[in-house]
Amino acid sequence: MKNRQFALLLFISITGLMIVFSACRKINEATDLGDDLIPVVDNIHTFDTTITVETYNGIFDPLLDSTRFNELSTYFLGKISNDPIFGTTDAKLFFELKPNFYKYSFENKSDSLHIDSVVLVLEYNSTYGDTNAAQTVNVYEVDQATNFKYDSNYLITNNTFTYSNLLGSKTFFPRDLDDTTAAPQDTTNNVLRIRLDPNFGHRLLNYDSSATGAYLSDSAFQTKFNGFALEATAGNAIIAYNLSGAKTKLAIYYRYDKNNVLNADTTFKYFNFTLFSASANLVTRTHPTTITSSASNPSQDDIVYIQNTPGTYATIKIPGLAALSNRVVHRAELIMEQVYDPSDDIFTVPTSLMLDAWDPTISKYRTIPYDMQPDGQGSLTPYYFGGLPLSAVDGSGKPIKTWKFNISRYVQHVVNQTLPVYDLRVSSPFFVIDQYGIPGKMTDATVTIGVNPTIARGRVRLYGGSPVTNTRRMRLRIIYSKI
Repeated sequence: MKNRQFALLLFISITGLMIVFSACRKINEATDLGDDLIPVVDNIHTFDTTITVETYNGIFDPLLDSTRFNELSTYFLGKISNDPIFGTTDAKLFFELKPNFYKYSFENKSDSLHIDSVVLVLEYNSTYGDTNAAQTVNVYEVDQATNFKYDSNYLITNNTFTYSNLLGSKTFFPRDLDDTTAAPQDTTNNVLRIRLDPNFGHRLLNYDSSATGAYLSDSAFQTKFNGFALEATAGNAIIAYNLSGAKTKLAIYYRYDKNNVLNADTTFKYFNFTLFSASANLVTRTHPTTITSSASNPSQDDIVYIQNTPGTYATIKIPGLAALSNRVVHRAELIMEQVYDPSDDIFTVPTSLMLDAWDPTISKYRTIPYDMQPDGQGSLTPYYFGGLPLSAVDGSGKPIKTWKFNISRYVQHVVNQTLPVYDLRVSSPFFVIDQYGIPGKMTDATVTIGVNPTIARGRVRLYGGSPVTNTRRMRLRIIYSKI
């Protein structure tokens, strides 16, 4: 008897769970708007409408870019020379490697030291672009006339460091950077090693810590050596390096006389990236006319171009939203779909997109009112209202990404006539500085919002708001009930 009762209870429990999960799935599939529980569109109680949007491309002015780096940032070096859609990218790198302390010295007097080799070692992080295209990197010495300081965070689009003395060069394939490299006392992987001119090594060995010597103090060392300038002359990728990583160093391999006899064994010293090391990135984009022309043309754009800092954006206007009558908004999503191109397999989409609004009353961009909310840790990110890409396929079965920004609360206040219709902006920056608050109800605060983990990497083409016959166009979809 007990077994029969247990079996009956188990059957009822399983059946109940199946009904619950079936109902949830049915609701979600009926609206095609994600995992939230919203009413089924039946055109009796709940309705579905799509509002046309207008899209206009823009390019961020590099001279106004406020992105600055510090010693913990991820730095990029390399050249994208063949992105068929977004053009070229040139990333140059400037930094200092120096002794960890002063007064500094080698074991013997300079005239008894003999250089074997001097090698610049960079800790490899990741590659954005074609890992199979050979890249050539040249290493220069920053000119002494350049004011290169450790206590300055330099702009990534506007610095004027000069360099002329070539110290070394290397051609390599980015795909090989995670291979193990064997070196004296230093067998490791995930590094780029560039052998430098031995004469540079002789210079370092000849310095001393006397009253006029380079190794007396940090300021004295900078008067003799002002840091490295690295640029790529060939390649189709930008490569991220960790300057503050443990593997980044200047390795000086040398021998010295002992009891007037040359020591047969090679020893070494490392100069590192310290708290007193200056650093800077310079990233330059050159866009093709397809992008520059659309950005300067006042007409609507059928294709939207979005690129990470320093990059591009698009303005989104929704004129039909102002005419929408009052109603209960269950869900409002701004839907964006990628336009597939084979180059997307090499130059992938950004980690995240950002959607914000232009407030003409304060002439500033603000977060989407009511919908941009802090996460569980109290941070403002675009991830939780649609910034992260979703995987999908286009009409030809090609893999694409889509974005669905949930702006339901904002749209509800628009139809209630408690908020105006703002022009929106979609972009993919490293970070944005926006106003955060509810206009007229909550004091605004200026906030910095991290959007992507790094600069430079990530770009995507999206369908714009026209033509209306394009079923994959950017659009605002609203699920609502009448009042």
